Amino acid sequence: MGHSKPMDVRGSIYVAVPRMSQDGVNESTLEIQSLELSRPTADSFHLRQTAKLTNHHRYHPRLDAFNASLSVEGAEDKPYAYVQLPAVHATETTFTHVDQEVQITDMDAFIDYNTQLLTKDSVDLVVKGRTKLHLMRLPDTTVDYHKTVNMKGLNGLVGFNVTSFSIKLIPEPDGANMVGEVFIPNPSVLTISMGNVTFNNYVDDTFIGTSSLTDLVLKPGDNTVPMRSTVNQTFVIETVVGKYTDGMLPVDIVGNSSVFDGEHLPYFEKALQANRQHIVLNVGAALAEVGGGSLLGGEE
Repeated sequence: MGHSKPMDVRGSIYVAVPRMSQDGVNESTLEIQSLELSRPTADSFHLRQTAKLTNHHRYHPRLDAFNASLSVEGAEDKPYAYVQLPAVHATETTFTHVDQEVQITDMDAFIDYNTQLLTKDSVDLVVKGRTKLHLMRLPDTTVDYHKTVNMKGLNGLVGFNVTSFSIKLIPEPDGANMVGEVFIPNPSVLTISMGNVTFNNYVDDTFIGTSSLTDLVLKPGDNTVPMRSTVNQTFVIETVVGKYTDGMLPVDIVGNSSVFDGEHLPYFEKALQANRQHIVLNVGAALAEVGGGSLLGGEE
């Protein structure tokens, strides 16, 4: 009479636990609730981030802190930075917080990330790393963390507009001869410190001057910020009188520079330069306010 071989329960657990653990990590989801980029330098920035981790598994393991790479989907082999993600107890819903200085490891990759973030409706961010998972008294196991997070972008700054402005016939001490306010919508959860930002302004592809936004911090929602411009008033007036006689001047605006604490920020500059805005300025009304209404056939 034969004897059945006893089941190796311990061996079965050692086989099942890694697979079960990895499956649980794979099934979880990650959502970035808020992300603040501040104190930027030419090769680093400070990151404050709150993320929501949802565990769809019936088990609630603990994950050790680990170093995670950040990249744009499709370019996982070129991470633009690494961040230290905190240890977490993966209950059904868990919130994690990151607050640290981050070194840029691949400038081209970070430029691409920021360009997509500025110009597109959304960007897929890839977070990758490896860590230890602990579940009850079962053997610890190593798991791969690989999540693609869809982040809402700035959508090309659609809705950007100069909401008010006045013409200064005598330039102010900084050279500004047009001052006003601009409206910048931010549909994302991002808060971005961009420093002093300048834009080049064009009419019919002719450069007419620059506009500056000082200490620009884009926050989620609607942003209204002061604008100071130095423009070729002679060209503007001649163009309005000779071509745009209704006083409505079409202007194209293209990003030029981003400077924080005296340092140029190439990852913002390249992104801004890739984005073009088109607005229409009521130059006729602005001229009338300074006594130039007769130039367009109006009254002084």
